[in-house]
Formats: sequence, structure tokens, C-alpha cells
Amino acid sequence: MRRLRSRLMAAGMRPTRQRVALGGLLFGKGDRHVTAEKLFEEALAADLPVSLATVYNTLHQFTDVGLLREIAVDGARVYFDTNVSEHHHFLVEGEGLVDIPGAHVDVASLPAPPPGMRIARVDVVIRLCKDED
Repeated sequence: MRRLRSRLMAAGMRPTRQRVALGGLLFGKGDRHVTAEKLFEEALAADLPVSLATVYNTLHQFTDVGLLREIAVDGARVYFDTNVSEHHHFLVEGEGLVDIPGAHVDVASLPAPPPGMRIARVDVVIRLCKDED
């Protein structure tokens, strides 16, 4: 927990009890993709007294300071990725996200951004389904 507190402070965040508790659940299991609902379920199972709104707020705060990466896969589903390095994703329908290393996707021909804008990053989500053999 001391390392997590230091990580939060280095990102400019106060290490509140709820941030540390949710951060422990998030970052204590290595690189992973989690929805707010899944993290809320994990918090309830760990007897952490947090609301779903607190989970959403904390995930967005962590994203804003660069501790998480937000991956929107459709209008209603958003994953938060603890691996913030440049990489892309497979989305296995009905299961979730799987990382693809950044060098394994060739994004060759992007359109020029409008005047006064720049491309901040490119997120590739490749949707997969099981073969019907």
C-alpha cells in the first residue's frame, strides 16, 4: 500500500482511503481491463464501503492523471486498462479485451487532422467472435 500511496502522490492525487482501497484492487492484480461495474463488484466482495458513483469517479480521476487508460468499445461499454503503454486490443465478444502489443498493428494511412488539431493517440479495437466449427 505504501507504493500505491507514493504512486498516487506522484500523480498529484491525495491518497484518500477510498482511492487507496480501489487502487489496491485495480493495480494489485497486474495488467488488466476492468469495467466500473466489475470493480464495484470486487469492492463489495472485499467489504469496501464505496458506491458505484465513487468507483466511476475514481476511475475517471485515475485516467485523468495517467494511471489508467480508458477504452470505449461502444456507446455503453467502457473498459479501464491498467497498462497505459501504447498498445491495441482484441475485443472477444461476450468475454472482454485482450492486449495486442503496439508494434503488432500497422496504422499506416491516417487522415490529416483539422487545422489547429493534432492526433493525440490511436486506439485500435479489433472485434473477434468464436469460429462456428
